[in-house]
Amino acid sequence: MEKTMSHFDSVTLAPADPILSITEAFKADPNPEKINLSVGVFVDDSGVTPILETVREAEKRIVKTNATKSYLPMTGSPNYAALTQRLCFGDALADSLGSRIVTAHTPGGTGALRVAADFINANLESKNIWLSNPTWANHKGVFAAAGLQAKSYAYFDQATLRLDYPAFIESIKAIPAGEVVVLHACCHNPTGADLAPAQWDEVAAIAAETGWIPLLDFAYQGFGTDIEGDAHGVRAFAKSGLPLFVCQSFSKNIGLYRERVGALQIVTGSEDETKRVVSQLKIAVRTNYSNPPAHGGVIVETVLGDAELRARWIEEVAAMRTRIHQVREQFVDSLAAAGVSRDFSFLKDQMGMFSFTGLTKEQAITLREEHSIYIVDSGRINVAGITSQNLPRLTQVLKGILD
Repeated sequence: MEKTMSHFDSVTLAPADPILSITEAFKADPNPEKINLSVGVFVDDSGVTPILETVREAEKRIVKTNATKSYLPMTGSPNYAALTQRLCFGDALADSLGSRIVTAHTPGGTGALRVAADFINANLESKNIWLSNPTWANHKGVFAAAGLQAKSYAYFDQATLRLDYPAFIESIKAIPAGEVVVLHACCHNPTGADLAPAQWDEVAAIAAETGWIPLLDFAYQGFGTDIEGDAHGVRAFAKSGLPLFVCQSFSKNIGLYRERVGALQIVTGSEDETKRVVSQLKIAVRTNYSNPPAHGGVIVETVLGDAELRARWIEEVAAMRTRIHQVREQFVDSLAAAGVSRDFSFLKDQMGMFSFTGLTKEQAITLREEHSIYIVDSGRINVAGITSQNLPRLTQVLKGILD
């Protein structure tokens, strides 16, 4: 019998996701000593991604009080909007901005980015969007899928493995007015190289002078310095009077990875502008997912809306942040104690879960294929994946590859 032609015969095999495909390979690896330093998920020293105790408590309360499974409004509940605004901008600034903040509850930070991208494509004149070199691997794909053209600005010095601030400043000064510039609010992914508060203030002043529009990807609030300190850049832009997009994620700092909880905050110039922005934002939401999923959002509302739970949550975030800082110190010290000749002290200066190690693509492949140590080809690692159990083996393997 002849094979019937399928309408899917023209479908080609898409390239594997550069990060998620590594996780799939890790899961299939039978080596009991395998190490996964690729995917961006926080783990504790036992290698487990924990459920925060405040989240457990919130869910207990939700089970007892939840009265409906009906749809949320397209942009989410007003209470969710108010609480996420205050976390993002701080109480005083959120109050002063008032009705100039538009909020959409989105499916994760990625959902916030996509809704922002669709809004930009449909409503702004320029279709160019500027990304740091390097940036999160999914940024370009999300913006391209929405019809935007990605361009890049200078950010990182591959030779020193640190922020190249002079090149960065020169680069962003040349970006035309009306074009959107994506900045990592803290814990830059993938490099871990962040701006200092005074540098954020300078960047906000440049944006005000040149007229480009900032979009802050804010996925790691609390994992850098602390909840308030990590928001300095966001708040510097908000105070400047500029139009502003902020894409929040609660995957990391509330541990809601699989719940997909995020928020898009847009700061407008006036109450009238807010009405028009909201109307267009609703179209972007409606044509993507209609309205947001409720459960994760209610967890966020419960944790942030209860003073006692919020205080406990801040302590839990501090504990995760402390672990990341300590792992950086231990990793650098372990490499030095093992006699590795290369200086890795730059890792102590980087912030958040991710670091550029300076390892080459060839070395990354060797680590995966010969030692079952999984990192992405760029040499980026998730520092949180290092534990007291796997650190000795990781150190010895790196010494063998590097020396």
